[in-house]
Amino acid sequence: MSALPTQFAGVTVVTKANVYFDGNVVSHTVLFAGDIKKTLGLIRPGSYHFGTDAAERMEIVAGACRVTLDGQTATQDYAAGTFFDVPAKNGFTIAVGSGLCEYICSFLA
Repeated sequence: MSALPTQFAGVTVVTKANVYFDGNVVSHTVLFAGDIKKTLGLIRPGSYHFGTDAAERMEIVAGACRVTLDGQTATQDYAAGTFFDVPAKNGFTIAVGSGLCEYICSFLA
């Protein structure tokens, strides 16, 4: 279980939302010093597939989800305080059963 931040200081927030799947997944981009980028988002109930360009770490802030990485058949459940990593040029399917799943996505070098 990771120690998730409750706030970020000294950042720039992009006000235009990233909206996916008819508004069922919405995030905002947060820019840090040193060209570090993260997104903070919400996922409504449903199942959604995302591809990755860069490697990503998805930290679950609230709620829960089930994830299947591309090329794998096993699924893994993640709850608040946990995370999963996705390799670059890959993808994953994320499913939320009920409520909202809140996340921080960090783009890894």
